[in-house]
Amino acid sequence: MGKESAGLLMYRRRAGVLEVFLVHPGGPFWAGKETGTWSLPKGEYLPGEDPLAAARREFQEETGFSAVGKFLPLPPLRQPGGKRIHAWAVEGDCDPGAVRSNTFTLEWPPRSGRVREFPEVDRAAWFPLEEARRRILKGQLGFLEELERLLP
Repeated sequence: MGKESAGLLMYRRRAGVLEVFLVHPGGPFWAGKETGTWSLPKGEYLPGEDPLAAARREFQEETGFSAVGKFLPLPPLRQPGGKRIHAWAVEGDCDPGAVRSNTFTLEWPPRSGRVREFPEVDRAAWFPLEEARRRILKGQLGFLEELERLLP
């Protein structure tokens, strides 16, 4: 079985415009890249772990916020690398400027022997759907399309 991830796609309406909350990956590989790099907060989970519980945990770890509300299941998407992502949409609100992410370590620069710590998420933002379509990873675009289909 391939790797499985779970995440939450938070949404809100502002002046009649549907917006989604996306995060930008931290670390040196993603620095300066904007188009096709943003994601819903998500992470891998273990066999036997409840995917929705994992999605809520990952949202909290990557943003510092707890998500509460009615969780609408979205069809899972298989990513180009083979990983499958399970996602739920949830209506909510949070301040992107207050995001506090967990961290990871990486030898950087490569082969330098120097290990550095980076945030898993370096920033977050609310985007109207049209802008979100440009920003989100191509393999997650289906989540935005399904959200738009589900909401009146």
